[in-house]
Amino acid sequence: QVQLVESGGGLVQAGGSLTLSCAASGRTISRYVMGWLRQAPGKEREFVGAISWSGGYIRYADSVKGRFTISRDNAKNTVHLQMNSLKPEDTAVYYCAARRAEETFYDYWGQGTQVTVSS
Repeated sequence: QVQLVESGGGLVQAGGSLTLSCAASGRTISRYVMGWLRQAPGKEREFVGAISWSGGYIRYADSVKGRFTISRDNAKNTVHLQMNSLKPEDTAVYYCAARRAEETFYDYWGQGTQVTVSS
């Protein structure tokens, strides 16, 4: 079992920055693909980005490409989401998730952290 806890959410003005962190426990995440997903009020959960276990491959949703950066530190069992140039439409609950590389769906989820971007 992997337990994930997100932190770093908050209220920020449009154009500002926030860094979200995801701390894992229970098992090393060094062999897991780590993803960030978000859900805005009244909308379905959507993919934000994901990073391979080695960090050598990172994929982003088009809506955040060039503004968000995912990184991981396997030694510290943490993953980060650096968010720059935030827009009001980035307002959502952000979730950290983990899955084995050979699987399609995420096995483990954090509780989420709220990000609110004011205009």
